[in-house]
Amino acid sequence: MSLISLNNISKYYEMGNQTVKALDDINLNINRNEYIAFIGSSGSGKSTMMNILGCLDKPTSGEYLLNNKQVSLLGQDELSEIRNKEIGFIFQSFNLLPRASALHNVMLPLVYKGIRLVERKRLAQEALNKVNLSDRSSHIPSELSGGQRQRVAIARALVSNPSILLADEPTGNLDTQTTKDIMALFDQLHNEGQTIIMVTHEDEIAKHCHRVVRLSDGKVIEDYLNKDSTKINSQKE
Repeated sequence: MSLISLNNISKYYEMGNQTVKALDDINLNINRNEYIAFIGSSGSGKSTMMNILGCLDKPTSGEYLLNNKQVSLLGQDELSEIRNKEIGFIFQSFNLLPRASALHNVMLPLVYKGIRLVERKRLAQEALNKVNLSDRSSHIPSELSGGQRQRVAIARALVSNPSILLADEPTGNLDTQTTKDIMALFDQLHNEGQTIIMVTHEDEIAKHCHRVVRLSDGKVIEDYLNKDSTKINSQKE
């Protein structure tokens, strides 16, 4: 059974007298432990795809099933609960609290789960250990390099043991060497069984992923496996 099923997903926006089709009749299945990149240029629909997959937005039409639950019809409170339970977010800009230590930034998602303080600290420290930042737990973001800040963000995403890591341009603010280090960490997490969905406009980043879905004008134009370039699906007009 697929972890994610998108059935005839469309997202339309009204702009003046025009209807913009951000996503146009998308059909996709994503299995557990997939390492998948959504790639495309600006305006291709990849950001809209991320927002829908992350339950940050709802489709105009179609069906989104996550862990066999129909999430496209849920209200905002229920979507918030799904996000906290199922999805770990990693952003290009890190989105860390500037005055909080690395440990407290990683602990934050656990507050909403009602986990007691001692357990929150233990789980957060375990997550920091996993991203090789055990010696930086007391540092605030301004005392960390860009790569270290992204590792804190990854630890925060992992701490709730989510079904999916959803990474939006996760290396966009990093230099070349740091990008390689962060992508090596994603590779390691996938090898340990984590499902990873990455949104990117960079082919070099997409090459790390085992499956690539290329978007253009809100449609899937390619869907292939990196390891042997076997095309899975094409929805070209």
